[in-house]
Formats: sequence, C-alpha cells, structure tokens
Amino acid sequence: MVPLAADFEPGHSIESARRALAARLQSAGIEQPALDARLLVGAALRLDLTGLVTQAARQLTAEEAARIEASAKRRLAHEPVARILGAREFWGLPFQLSEATLVPRPDTETVVELALEIFRGLTISGPRPRIADIGTGSGAILLALLHEIPGAFGVGTDLSLTALKTARDNAAALGLADRASFVACSYAAALRGPFDLIVSNPPYIPSAEIPKLSIEVREHDPHLALDGGNDGYDAYRALTPQAAERLAPGGALIVEAGQGQARNIETLMTAAALVVDSSPKVDLAGIPRAVSARKMPP
Repeated sequence: MVPLAADFEPGHSIESARRALAARLQSAGIEQPALDARLLVGAALRLDLTGLVTQAARQLTAEEAARIEASAKRRLAHEPVARILGAREFWGLPFQLSEATLVPRPDTETVVELALEIFRGLTISGPRPRIADIGTGSGAILLALLHEIPGAFGVGTDLSLTALKTARDNAAALGLADRASFVACSYAAALRGPFDLIVSNPPYIPSAEIPKLSIEVREHDPHLALDGGNDGYDAYRALTPQAAERLAPGGALIVEAGQGQARNIETLMTAAALVVDSSPKVDLAGIPRAVSARKMPP
C-alpha cells in the first residue's frame, strides 16, 4: 500500500490527490469514499465542485498537500466529514457545528416536515407564530422552521452554553437572529408559553447501547445529546409534561423518535393530557421518526 504522505506530495495534481484519497478511504472501509474525498479535498483547497473540475490538472502546493494529508488522517481515524469541515447542510441550509452539537442528520428533517404539515392547519394563538425547540444543539430544527415560516419567532433551549453559542452564530449567519432567542435551561424549564409548536430531537439512545454505536457517533457526538437513560425515554418523560403546560390550545408537540420508540412516546404524550391524532411520520428508511400530539382547546 502506498504510504499516506506519498499520496499528497507537492506536485501531484488535484485530481490524482482526490483519487488517491478515495482509494485510501475505500481500503479502510469508509462508506462513500469518493464523496468524502471530494468534500475533503475541496475544503482543503477552498474549491467547490466546479473548481475541482476546472482545476483538476493543477499541481498541489506544499501547503495544500499538507492540508489534505491532515484531513485524510482524521477521516481514516473515522472522524466524520462534518466534524472535519466544521459544518453540515440541513434542510438546504448551512450549519456550523461545535463539539457540543450533534451533526444534523437527514432523518431529523422528518421532524421539520411534520411540524410544517401541522402548522398549516393551526390557528395561531397570538400576533405571530411562536416556536420552541427543546435541546436545540446547532439550532438546526428551529432555524429550518423559522426559514420556512416568515414572521415566526422561536426560542431554543440547551444545557450547553457552547451549543447555544453555536446556535446563535447559525441564526446570525442565516439572517434569523432577530427572530430567534436562545436560553440555557433543562428542557423547557425556563420558558413561558404559549407556543404554537414545540419541537425536539432529544437524547434517546439507551445508555447501555452507546458503546455499540459506530465510532463516528460514539467518539465524536456529545454524549449529553445521545444518552437517553437506562431505557432511552428519560428525556421524553421530562420534556413532554413541560411542553404540554407551555403549548397554546390547539398547539402541537413534535419529537424525533428512535427505532421502535414511537408507540411508547405516544403513551407518554397521552399521559400528559395531549391528544395523539395522527400516525408518526416515517423517514426515508420507513422508520416512524417524528411523533406528534396536540393540546386540545378547553
């Protein structure tokens, strides 16, 4: 096998470096090696796809070769590409990440989709829609909803001050800072209602299952955002009654669920006097991923 450093020596072309990196990633069992190689080389050279194509024959400088080599070593150690780049796209929007935030995943877009479907049928309780995102992390769910609902105001909560700073920075970068606020608290404890929508992607992995997760997740995602307690439902037990108190009449709670968890989450919602009036929304793999319930008017 060709040594890593030899693949990215100065004088090699951009195209040969990209192909060499893809081959190394593939031999290490990395999924989507070609895509990862394109993203990492593009980021190291500050080139988009068009730039990679039009400059394919250009030779690497020593500095560029070193940057590609550094990124390659991190990916070969199973650090996710989004962590290496420090950013991830979600709902077609760019989000910066930090060590305190999850990498937003396509499955979580199911929560946004269901929230928007429910919102279209809501009677708004005040002069403008109000949304709360419990455990906001990077702010991905909240800011995606604010992007889609002009005039809405949103509040995101998190225990991590680092995560809240990341979310604030993302709100500013997306031009949504004047419609978003972020609060440090446990779940919804510091919030006052009423909210028309409350959304959450809470930690839902049973504690004993975390060591069995992929290296990309267990060693690089914050455990605070993963660990759902012994059975995976600790967060739902805490946030569901808090959300029920803070919803406007007719408002809805929408949460992400792990595989096989939807029915038990619906039971917790019913116990908090919320009404489950629709089936969970499935993700692209057919897994019930977004669970919702409403607060009925008196």
